[in-house]
Amino acid sequence: MNESVFDFQAILSQAIDLSAAWGIKLIGAIAVFLVGRIVAGWARRAMRKLMHRSSVDDTLVPFATGLVYYLLLAFVLIAVLGMIGIQTASIIAVLGAAGLAVGLAMQGTLGNFASGVMLLVFRPFRVGDFVEAASVAGTVEAITVFTTQLNTPDNVRIVIPNSAVWGATIKNFAAQPTRRVDLIVGIAYDDDIGLAFRTIEQTLQADERILTDPPVTIAVSELGDSSVNIVVRPWCKRENYWPLRFDLTRRLKENLEAAGCSIPFPQRDVHLLQPSSNAA
Repeated sequence: MNESVFDFQAILSQAIDLSAAWGIKLIGAIAVFLVGRIVAGWARRAMRKLMHRSSVDDTLVPFATGLVYYLLLAFVLIAVLGMIGIQTASIIAVLGAAGLAVGLAMQGTLGNFASGVMLLVFRPFRVGDFVEAASVAGTVEAITVFTTQLNTPDNVRIVIPNSAVWGATIKNFAAQPTRRVDLIVGIAYDDDIGLAFRTIEQTLQADERILTDPPVTIAVSELGDSSVNIVVRPWCKRENYWPLRFDLTRRLKENLEAAGCSIPFPQRDVHLLQPSSNAA
């Protein structure tokens, strides 16, 4: 009887010691987890406010803030496991190996994501801009973290991986408020160049869409095979670029012909050599 009571008391004493030791660790781990979760939530809210103040694209905000939250939460969980006596070195090694494997398997996707982040942060173009990217020209319809969507002038939807957009030259035709119209007009060698210049100047002055600053450029650019080529470079607001280009092409042709200048076709001089009578 005394031996059984002694054994019970020993077991009870050992259980009390273990409960005290593990209880303190468990309470500390729970406290660290709760505090860490609160800190992670605060960091997510603070980052969201900072990104909104910095005018970061709304597509990037949920992903970036969620990434920060779960990364902080992962560190808190590793710390909690270490507090209750679980070896975290092996867990970190397994997570690192798994992350490496996933990264290699999703290399293309991660590249598109990284490029999408760069596009959303540095903003080389915005939704509604007319751009040429990855050898495709169109109006930007959407910029996501993985793809960029363009609508071509003939209303075809083009979806381009962000890595192809960020890794190539980007032309943004809507970035500046003004654009220059570049035209080349050819006149015959027999035509009066001064008359052609005056006719071109009068044609440009009659169009109110042409800006006075920067000034218009009219100059002989080349003595071609069949014509004297004159460059005509007026400036206009970017929304008037294509209507002005189309109208000027027609009016310059009509006004130059009305003034007596000709728009020559490509010409070639052919010389026929007759065999001499001595050769016969």
